[in-house]
Amino acid sequence: MITLRKADDRFHTRIGWLESFHTFSFSDHYDPKHMGFRSLRVINDDIVQPANGFGTHGHRDMEILTVVLDGVLEHKDSTGGGGLIRPGEVQRMSAGTGVRHSEINPSPDEKVHLLQIWILPEEPGIAPGYEQKNFPLEGRKNRLQLLASRDAREGSVLIHQDASLYGAVLDKGAVSFELKPSRHAWVHVAKGNVKLNGQALSAGDGAAVSDERSLQFEGDGELLLFDLA
Repeated sequence: MITLRKADDRFHTRIGWLESFHTFSFSDHYDPKHMGFRSLRVINDDIVQPANGFGTHGHRDMEILTVVLDGVLEHKDSTGGGGLIRPGEVQRMSAGTGVRHSEINPSPDEKVHLLQIWILPEEPGIAPGYEQKNFPLEGRKNRLQLLASRDAREGSVLIHQDASLYGAVLDKGAVSFELKPSRHAWVHVAKGNVKLNGQALSAGDGAAVSDERSLQFEGDGELLLFDLA
């Protein structure tokens, strides 16, 4: 079964320097029908204006992934992690027992477009941690590349949950993915247009997948695929 979550159905907020589209309930927006999917809790599609950003604030007991689609984002946190995040890179921050961090658009004239992803950890109270890796385009062009996983296999970043995140950039191409029995998937189209088992998805669209074995993707666009317990 594939259940679509169209981009226009997401909750939209704008506070001057920040424009956000929330796939699931977040902050002041509460939607009991969309509290997450399996261990996936948040996908925020954010556009941050130049020389602005999220000031220092705290989190705990959450696996936080940041994927920059356009522009550059500067990260700092209380674990000592920090640096610039660019397209093609994935940053993982385990909030665990507590971490404080900030994200700023350092450009004086260019916006930054990013995805902020939260995944619930397997257990509370883990040690905070930070990791960032680059995944060149050639590894994702017309193929699904593992970006994050429970065991950091294939060079992916480590997340403390039975979940795997894959990314693909389709250039008039096609890829497939086989879901193991009892597994579920969430698909998010970051850019362009992608068909999932024949169903058309555009940028910002999502899809919850359960009781399906084979997922077939084709089109021109960038997608994220979450393989979830």
